[in-house]
Amino acid sequence: MSQTFIRFATPRDVGIIVSLIRELADYEKLSHEVVLDEAALSDHLFRPSPLIEVLLAEAASEVVGFALFFSNYSTFLGKPGIHLEDLFVRPAHRGKGLGKALLLRLAQLTVERDCGRLEWSVLDWNEPSINFYKSLGALPMDEWTVFRLAGENLSKLAALREEAVSRHIR
Repeated sequence: MSQTFIRFATPRDVGIIVSLIRELADYEKLSHEVVLDEAALSDHLFRPSPLIEVLLAEAASEVVGFALFFSNYSTFLGKPGIHLEDLFVRPAHRGKGLGKALLLRLAQLTVERDCGRLEWSVLDWNEPSINFYKSLGALPMDEWTVFRLAGENLSKLAALREEAVSRHIR
């Protein structure tokens, strides 16, 4: 296998990151949900206080995988953490240790930054990924249910006036 490098994304990588995100969405059968704006992604990555970070996996000078992550916080631990939003390696490059290399680097960053934990979600049907994560010592958090507000429901909640909220908490 050719030499593999894990590195942080730079502004010139935004196009390839968008391509990888679209490939991930296709793999997850969620392409219809991708409304990603390349300029917004670039801003979120490279503003003075970035909202997200990306590690890229390169093999033979070609970007073939990525890990997109951001900071979160554990009130119970009293420490920041890292949430891995997306991990993806192109199919032709799977089974060569690139996913593991990305997670290894992310684990190192988590420790270097004195974070209390590294966490992520995985689709229930994605047995290959679930088995891979378990092989690394990751534990499924089966007692938690993920909730999401988005689109119209998020807008409706955000638009509630303060007095309407007060009526609901009596």
